[in-house]
Amino acid sequence: MGSIQWQKLNREMSEGYWKRWNPEVQARIDRDIEENRKADGRFKPEKLAPGSEVRIEQLSHGFFFGSHIFNFDQLGSPERNRKYKELFGTIFNSATIAFYWKQFELEEGKPRFAGEARDRAEYWDRAPDPKNEPHWRRPATDPVVAFCEAKGIRLHGHTLTWGNRKWQVPDWLVAKLPSPYREECLKDSGNHSQFTDAFAGLTPAQIEDLVPGYIRELNDRMARRIEEIANHYGGRLQSWDIANESATDFERGNMIPGDKVCKSHYGLMPGDYTHASFKVAERAFPAGVLLNINDYNLGACYPRQVEDLVARGCKVDVMGAQMHLFDPKTCVEIAEGRSEAQSPESVRETMERLATAGKPLHLSEITIPAPGNDARGQAIQAVIARNLYRLWFSVKPMMGITWWNLVDDCGAPGEPSVSGLFSRDMEPKPAFHALRELIQEEWMTRTTAKADGQGIVSFRGFRGKYRMSWRDASGSEKTESFDLI
Repeated sequence: MGSIQWQKLNREMSEGYWKRWNPEVQARIDRDIEENRKADGRFKPEKLAPGSEVRIEQLSHGFFFGSHIFNFDQLGSPERNRKYKELFGTIFNSATIAFYWKQFELEEGKPRFAGEARDRAEYWDRAPDPKNEPHWRRPATDPVVAFCEAKGIRLHGHTLTWGNRKWQVPDWLVAKLPSPYREECLKDSGNHSQFTDAFAGLTPAQIEDLVPGYIRELNDRMARRIEEIANHYGGRLQSWDIANESATDFERGNMIPGDKVCKSHYGLMPGDYTHASFKVAERAFPAGVLLNINDYNLGACYPRQVEDLVARGCKVDVMGAQMHLFDPKTCVEIAEGRSEAQSPESVRETMERLATAGKPLHLSEITIPAPGNDARGQAIQAVIARNLYRLWFSVKPMMGITWWNLVDDCGAPGEPSVSGLFSRDMEPKPAFHALRELIQEEWMTRTTAKADGQGIVSFRGFRGKYRMSWRDASGSEKTESFDLI
């Protein structure tokens, strides 16, 4: 989008919005991007004559820009699927792959690694109501991993351990509880934010005494799941969310070292499940695989939890932070200057708080809806997205940003249907053009430089992979690749 169109989109935002995103704020973002995302390069290619002119072209980013890839081959037509896949390897160099246990292992003992007939595009092209299919947004993982590897896409697995009954813990596991606890817990599967009444008045020790076989099964199954996935993929995925949304249990004191069971705010979980999951993952995965923790609770309890895990010997490599704007009305209030949500001040405060744990940060799940999805709503989405991406990109410990739902009306129930970068027919929205302009144009270095008297080429650029090219004394084209880190 050219500057004239940006002027038109910017006019949809109120004076109050631009007071928060004022020129001083924008100038600081520019300074921080220059300082935190760029590096000085100094190279001496072989057979480069002093004074030669060298073309320098950035090929890819060191920073990763991602999206989940949950709708792989599920969009209902070859053309939509083609457009969706083309995004990975162009604007996105990272993909988050779904490993939610409930759908990954729909039947006990049958993890959905390999694709079946129901995972092929032809199945989804004919599906009359795809959202009601049990594996909607949960494609078999092997075909997705192979696709991403073929395109050189960074791979991130989400998620190995999570207490959520609605999306993660399989019903077949809960069904192993003895009656009458089984019936009560299965009945409660949709009310996944509250602890079931079946054990509400009991201590963890009392629960273990009542259902010792189930507690052993629960601990064993969760550990074996991590080991099975790690054995299958080894180091093919570069990073994993080992534990998801456990900071609230830490904050409430629910995870007690030595206990066999945790009265999680989600339901029954292994006692010290975040610590236990990290220790299993550290043994099971190769050393170079990054082990992430991920959460929406970005209060002071979250960095304290990470510090506690590290102090107890856990390998926690990255902190994931979810920053969803799930209510489209919030985006209207932001545009009208009536909401502090995701303001520059609040974002910086949150990032500074998380940074106290001393770990790289991954904005792991981002949602920015287009309120109404009309022209004004799409303009609001584009402006908010552009400014937030600039701010997030400028933060020193940040290593990557992952947009959540790429396509409208393809999210989970309860997530806004208008938060995609594309319409349901895979037509790009202004927010897509805004991010493409940043990622592929403004934040990509393409320049020329002259070798000095010693044949050394110096320049400053965004971190990533590069190619330099020049002509030697005979006029032949020469190239050399390098990493700027």
